[in-house]
Amino acid sequence: MDIIEALAQELHIKKGQAEAAVGLIDEGNTIPFIARYRKEMTGSLNDEVLRSLDERLKYLRNLEERKRQVLETIEEQGALTKELEEQILAAATLVLVEDLYRPYRPKRRTRATVAKEKGLMPLADVVMLQMLKQPALLEAEQYVSEEKGVGTAEEALAGAGDILAERISDEADYRTYIREATMGKGILKSQAKKPEEKTVYEMYYDYEEPVKKAAGHRILALNRGEKEKVLTVRVEAPEEEILRYLKKKIIVRDNPYTTSFLEEVIADSYERLIAPAIEREVRNTLTEAAEAGAVHVFGKNLEQLLMQPPIVGHVVLGWDPAFRTGCKLAVVDATGKVLDTVVIYPTAPQNKVEEAKRVLKGLIQKYGITLISVGNGTASRESEQVIVSLLKEIPEKVQYIIVNEAGASVYSASKLATEEFPDFDVAQRSAVSIARRLQDPLAELVKIDPKSIGVGQYQHDMNQKNLDEALAGVVEDCVNRVGVDLNTASASLLEYISGISKAVAKNIVTYREENGRFEDRRQLLKVAKLGPKAYEQCAGFMRIQGGKNPLDATAVHPESYGAVDALLEKLGYEKEQMKAGGLCGISKKAVQKEKLAKELGIGEITLEDILKELEKPARDPRDEMPKPILRTDVMEMEDLKPGMVLKGTVRNVIDFGAFVDIGVHQDGLVHISQICDRYIKHPLEAVSVGDIVEVQVMSVDVSRKRIQLTMKIQ
Repeated sequence: MDIIEALAQELHIKKGQAEAAVGLIDEGNTIPFIARYRKEMTGSLNDEVLRSLDERLKYLRNLEERKRQVLETIEEQGALTKELEEQILAAATLVLVEDLYRPYRPKRRTRATVAKEKGLMPLADVVMLQMLKQPALLEAEQYVSEEKGVGTAEEALAGAGDILAERISDEADYRTYIREATMGKGILKSQAKKPEEKTVYEMYYDYEEPVKKAAGHRILALNRGEKEKVLTVRVEAPEEEILRYLKKKIIVRDNPYTTSFLEEVIADSYERLIAPAIEREVRNTLTEAAEAGAVHVFGKNLEQLLMQPPIVGHVVLGWDPAFRTGCKLAVVDATGKVLDTVVIYPTAPQNKVEEAKRVLKGLIQKYGITLISVGNGTASRESEQVIVSLLKEIPEKVQYIIVNEAGASVYSASKLATEEFPDFDVAQRSAVSIARRLQDPLAELVKIDPKSIGVGQYQHDMNQKNLDEALAGVVEDCVNRVGVDLNTASASLLEYISGISKAVAKNIVTYREENGRFEDRRQLLKVAKLGPKAYEQCAGFMRIQGGKNPLDATAVHPESYGAVDALLEKLGYEKEQMKAGGLCGISKKAVQKEKLAKELGIGEITLEDILKELEKPARDPRDEMPKPILRTDVMEMEDLKPGMVLKGTVRNVIDFGAFVDIGVHQDGLVHISQICDRYIKHPLEAVSVGDIVEVQVMSVDVSRKRIQLTMKIQ
């Protein structure tokens, strides 16, 4: 198989692009580095395409390696024919390779193995020829042998049937047909083990739908129900059609002495050997596809959440609400430094509202707090009411926002949080995290296991290795897209930078603590275990504000510094002019870009990127994202009435819709059918996490805490 050609066709890219990308990956370059600094070579393939290419490259290489192993094993058995070799080499999937290998794979002892040991293979071959001149049972009498353990003709014929059943089961073409028929015409069914019990799986108590139409979220729900022993799930194959196909393929002569026997063998082979295996394969295929879809959605949601714009320039009060243990507060300055922590008890059972307000007023005046970030957990609603009441009593302009605190408790109890705040208890750390995830969502959220951030669906039921790899890739792409401040970034943020391992990230922080701030990107080469290759991969993503070289504050890679110097000289600019906020109008001055790029010895795409950076040094891609909604008043679920039009923030996108925060502590669901007027296959085609959307209330069920919303506003 030509892997490069296969990748190009699958990903709809040119063969040269695939070849260049594979070469760069094999050289040890990271995906963010290739996507950002090797655009000329790959034809500007983005990180999403490059990650798909990397994943498929691994699969296709594993496939080729498996083919090699299979061919060697069959050849050692002396069973490799030219035709079989061609079939194996042409196989496009691991499943097909395994089907072709099945007859030659070493087997545990089966009924067919035992029959072969008893010398019944010739009888099986004779029956299969379908040319008997006497009843099969009479033919079988000559294979009766006390010595070989065959007591009767019936035993001999049954043994021959076992051999033929296994032979039918091992035929790759039959399996391919049956698999496709089951996927195309099979029915997925589930039933309750205890129909009288009420559970969250009630819609699946007597459920069926065509296999080919089963949606990913339903597959994962069925799997979970089965795992929790609530449901029995099975795939009902088009059995009559399959048996007709097998009979047509196997019974090639109308022989009265073999036809009925072979029909029994075919039924036995299908029911005992083929059907259970195919059902497992179909279920696995459905699960893999459902998991891949869920991982993709989770990844997209996570990307949008991480790329939320930072709210800069505010002194923030982080508020971790609770009842019995009180609300933990942390005051964090505009740089993320913790100024103060305190506990107040405005909620039940203490209800010390006035005392809490006095403390809050003191903190607001002392530190100039302009924004309160409240976690959306237990006692969040009660805390919000206290805040709104307070804001009406004070002259200062303070706003608040409810943030999703998913993962804050995971972080606050982690080793990382303990190292960061050794003198704080768990709740204090959680309050700091709630404040900081508003100031810089990316820098704070990278400290938390992505699975705990709360924007997924069935994430704990998936293949955890695949999920971890995919989410780590998303975080890596986001961190590198934004870049990091080399002099302030935490080790947990640095470890996601291209080419930087956890150990090297810690070494960078250690170097910074021992030697003071970095003044030059080349100082990175003095960091322990950070060699030339790692420097090449990471340097462009590290930013140094106010360093020796203004270019160190940009996304321009050091390998292009010479070209930039020559460019500035040609166009009559000084490098120092960048410090004033960029070289406005440099793009317009740089005419005839193709010629200019050649003179500078760089590609035209690289020149375009350099010009963008020089105009807006270290521009933050997050600035283009919608800003969060800040509030000064509270609304209860009981205040909602059908027909009300509100603004809200998309909190999570799943297969069947989107959950929108409209400020009442219970996210409303916009079903996929209510997202837009045009047909969409998935909500992600129209909305993303963090989007600010206008919605209309359709219905409110206070007792079940359910809000139905529509984006098709009347």
